Amino acid sequence: MAEWGRKKGIDILSTGDWTHPLWLREIRSQLQEGGEGLYKLKSEIRNPKSETNSNDQNSNVQKDPLFLLSTEIASIYKQGEKVRRIHNLIFAPSFETAEKINKELTGKGCNLHSDGRPIIGLSSKDLLETILSLDDRAMLIPCHVWTPHFGIYGSASGFDSLEEAFGEFAQYIYGIETGLSSDPEMNWQMQELKNRSILSFSDAHSPAKMGREATVFELEKLSYENIRRAIVRTIEGRKSKVGVEDRESKIDKKINPPTSTLKELSSTFHHLPSNRIIYTIEFYPEEGKYHFSGHRNCKVVFGPEEIQERGSLCPVCKRQLTEGVLYRVSQLGDKSLAGRPDNKMNSNNIKWYIDKAKNHPPYVKLVPLLEILAEGLKSSVSSQKAKAMFDGLCEEFGSEIDVLLKTPITEIQKITGLKIAEGIERVRKGTIVIDPGYDGEYGKVKIWNHDGSRIENKQEDEKMQMGLGF
Repeated sequence: MAEWGRKKGIDILSTGDWTHPLWLREIRSQLQEGGEGLYKLKSEIRNPKSETNSNDQNSNVQKDPLFLLSTEIASIYKQGEKVRRIHNLIFAPSFETAEKINKELTGKGCNLHSDGRPIIGLSSKDLLETILSLDDRAMLIPCHVWTPHFGIYGSASGFDSLEEAFGEFAQYIYGIETGLSSDPEMNWQMQELKNRSILSFSDAHSPAKMGREATVFELEKLSYENIRRAIVRTIEGRKSKVGVEDRESKIDKKINPPTSTLKELSSTFHHLPSNRIIYTIEFYPEEGKYHFSGHRNCKVVFGPEEIQERGSLCPVCKRQLTEGVLYRVSQLGDKSLAGRPDNKMNSNNIKWYIDKAKNHPPYVKLVPLLEILAEGLKSSVSSQKAKAMFDGLCEEFGSEIDVLLKTPITEIQKITGLKIAEGIERVRKGTIVIDPGYDGEYGKVKIWNHDGSRIENKQEDEKMQMGLGF
């Protein structure tokens, strides 16, 4: 995980699965304190061929990601005459808190040995109440909130609001995680998320998929508590109104120069209180497994307009379609809040999405580098050819995130040739097409050869073509 975190350019990874006793033992055996609720690999684990260096002077120390104690828990229970299947993330500030939570869940009859993501009979509300009673610094964040079968807003087993799910404890839900099939703009349409953090995470346990989505923080110093404050601050109303309204002009000055870096972007808000989310990195939601409605076995795919016209029954098998995230958002979202992004380009031709209402940080949508390389090389993401080029680019330019967001295309072209460099630029601009995912089937990205594609991302309007900065 640490090795791939370095390749990806990720500073903090989740340990995952600390509710499982065997994995918790493994975590404890390999990690040591890295700073107030964050952990790092022990020296002998990080560099087993050298002598243990108690002063942490190994050359790779600064590049190694830190780890945060977070895990995912599945709750299956009945509420309101409906079976609910909800996945939630739990963040713990220490091993001691994690162990207290494990002990309490076991005492309530939860089988934590069953899986890395255990299935428990506690409701989401009871789970939240339990962890807060043990440590009020712990957090519960509903994850992939729109997924039909396992999201808090999911059409099959979810709820229509956080209050319906958590009751009086909804006030302690400080943020939600978008999941691959939705992006921040879709979540901006929910009134109850106006003052909550919109977070994006990815699969820490699947190395090649790390960083498909990520949340970028600016912190006074790296610590669990500062990450918590960055997430909590929106709902507690600690935003500076003047600072938020001035956000766009400040970013203009920082992100426009060709030398702009992620570090420069993360230092643009010094006039705001410290510890905040400054942007998120997003998977194209069309690429997610549940963006559109449909039936995979019947090869039926419906967008929201087709559902409105033709209904939600499958024309092949006559059963209910698996309802897609985009349609579910249209059901629960406030239509007056739609159409809020201001799309702008920076000097590296990267398309950014900014909330016109100034309630939320901006975001960028990317395609994983291995997918770009595989399509350009006409190979699979697991091919040695694609992997070798991926490793070479990460080594040359620092990380996958550096390649996708920071490195000038002219520099990339020197390593990869024209076609791959062009593909990365198309992803940055958003001039790609995607056949949307549905009913558990990932969407299919087409960077080149757009003919016959189902959906096409439109070219930038005249204003954007003039190169107005983000």
